[in-house]
Amino acid sequence: MTVNDIPIISFFQRVLDPLIVMGSLYLATVAFGEPFSGYCLVLMVLAFFISSAVYQQIDPYRTWRSGRMLAYARDTVFGWCLTIAVLYFLGSASGMKYYYDQRVLLVWAVATPLTILASHIAVRFATGGRKQARELRSIVVVGANEAGIKFAGVCERHPNLFMQVQGFFDDRTDGRQPPGLRYPVLGKMADVAAHVRRKNIKMIFISQPVSAQPRIRQLIDELKDTTASVYFLPDVYVFDLMQARFDTVGGMPVIAISETPFMGFNSVLKRGTDVVVSALALLLLGPLMLVIALAVKLGSPGPVLFKQRRYGLYGEEIYIYKFRSMTVLDDGPTIVQARAGDGRITRLGRFLRRTSLDELPQFINALQGRMSVVGPRPHAVAHNEEYRKLIKGYMLRHKVKPGITGWAQVHGLRGETATLDKMEARIQYDLDYLRNWSLWLDLWIILKTVKVVLTRENAH
Repeated sequence: MTVNDIPIISFFQRVLDPLIVMGSLYLATVAFGEPFSGYCLVLMVLAFFISSAVYQQIDPYRTWRSGRMLAYARDTVFGWCLTIAVLYFLGSASGMKYYYDQRVLLVWAVATPLTILASHIAVRFATGGRKQARELRSIVVVGANEAGIKFAGVCERHPNLFMQVQGFFDDRTDGRQPPGLRYPVLGKMADVAAHVRRKNIKMIFISQPVSAQPRIRQLIDELKDTTASVYFLPDVYVFDLMQARFDTVGGMPVIAISETPFMGFNSVLKRGTDVVVSALALLLLGPLMLVIALAVKLGSPGPVLFKQRRYGLYGEEIYIYKFRSMTVLDDGPTIVQARAGDGRITRLGRFLRRTSLDELPQFINALQGRMSVVGPRPHAVAHNEEYRKLIKGYMLRHKVKPGITGWAQVHGLRGETATLDKMEARIQYDLDYLRNWSLWLDLWIILKTVKVVLTRENAH
């Protein structure tokens, strides 16, 4: 089922939001006594199309459907800020911004997201508790399995979907049905069409494995004699989903089971954040880095920067930079991790590693695009080849660029991973980061990293 199948969200997208975006601009011109010129009409059209494209990428309605209103408000305001930024860039580049009253633009920019949020929340409160039968769409689920039961639970938890589960149809006997089933079993698959006609069921969700294809075909043929809408619930919950989503390839529908979170707009947002943060870090920390470089050069023989091969995006080899903190430059098939009291670490290197100052040159890697500011920490190639054989899903962490800091590091998993259990814990945090990425998570990790570095935890 798509977002547009939900009446209230379809109303927002197609009617209410465009009216607010365009109507608020008109009202702002009226409030300041300005004429509504052709330039205002151009701005209306541009704002409509740009905001539609931005919100399609951000998809704030996914948090609306899950009832997370604060996250929904955040996404709505963030999307509108991006829309205004694009409009400002276009206006500056074309010189059109001088044709508008700045007071009108300011009021419009502030009032629009606030009006959108207020109207959406008002509609939610007005409709959220109304569950009369005439307003709800009756549905049945074909297949009493994990996917079907999970979907029924979603319908129950979110009344704004306006869907009421009547029950399940399943060919298995009572003793073989899953324990979490709290809805009545209305019959077998052969009974679905007759029940739908008799009870005037609005929607049918088929949750069956691929092996049941002949029975599904027969059921669809029988349902052609009804007016019910029919949907499939893909049985993908048996997989360890990562950024799962629906997509099309050459017009053919596909389901992404394991995908990078940085696709489309997200990739631009992530890269932009890396460039801004890395450039600021190098600018502010440049003098300190020059002092460290001089100290390393004078403190012990060897190069200032230590380059080591690591796996980057999609497992391709990259070189990362660090201030040299040891007397050796290991980059071969066997590498011994640094540990507390390691005799290979120089006196200055011990301080650099404890304060994580040895990692500062990696902002150059991030600016180059080889790394990201936040992401799974890169391991030496030798360690990658060792642990990919021991830990399931290890290489999935390379679906994104490695980071200077990461979700695992702010949870205490910095420095040496002396045991397999510690490495497994680090990998789980890395995979959780891929599943739950957001710009706000990245910013939180950056702030948390500052605290972790200052407390000097687990750095050797």
